[in-house]
Amino acid sequence: MGAQWKAKHKEAAANAKGKVMGKLSKEIQIAAKAGADPDMNPRLRLAIDQAKKASMTRETLERAIRKGAGLDGDAVQYAAVSYEGFAPHQVPLIVECLTDNVNRTVAQIRVLFRKGQLGASGSVAWDFNHVGLIEATPTGDADPEMAAIEAGAQDFEAGDEEGSTLFITDTTDLDAVQKALPEQGFTVTSAKLGYTPKNPVSAASLSAEALAEVEAFLEAIDENDDVQNVYVGLTE
Repeated sequence: MGAQWKAKHKEAAANAKGKVMGKLSKEIQIAAKAGADPDMNPRLRLAIDQAKKASMTRETLERAIRKGAGLDGDAVQYAAVSYEGFAPHQVPLIVECLTDNVNRTVAQIRVLFRKGQLGASGSVAWDFNHVGLIEATPTGDADPEMAAIEAGAQDFEAGDEEGSTLFITDTTDLDAVQKALPEQGFTVTSAKLGYTPKNPVSAASLSAEALAEVEAFLEAIDENDDVQNVYVGLTE
């Protein structure tokens, strides 16, 4: 039983890593459409940093850049689309997708939202702030508040991982703050443009059964191959 569980766990971990690599490869290809030189393309530079931190091989990374920039033929034809709506129990969310077939993606999203409510464009976005999001860990006893001030971040909060800090920036300051944080004693683990909720639903206000429904809904959304990012208005 134990060996069987380990085998399943290993397979699940491999599948999860495969999904992460697939999403990173898509992001690199989209970013590279604006130019294959990361020094001149901040979005591509961020995507490359993410891929390296996830241990993407050099061959895979270079292939994604060349494909996105159209250096080996036609450039990749991915479209960036986003969807807004509510998970069960009126929890707002924004779903960002990268797809080579918008019709397929919207059909899948509609099915996934059957247990929630798919809204029109703008129906939920007004309740989120569009910001830069940087996750970083201290290399010593660095003070996150001082680091945020010195690096030019708008705000900071405890990250999802133990010991990590989430620095929140203006969208135009993302690259500059990411570069400044190492000087303040922090190692950047991820950086991207995203959303933070203005009026999140408190998880404590939901019953255990209701919270389980929300989590199952969000997990199904996140597992879709075309989904890149999911931003949820839910807080502890």
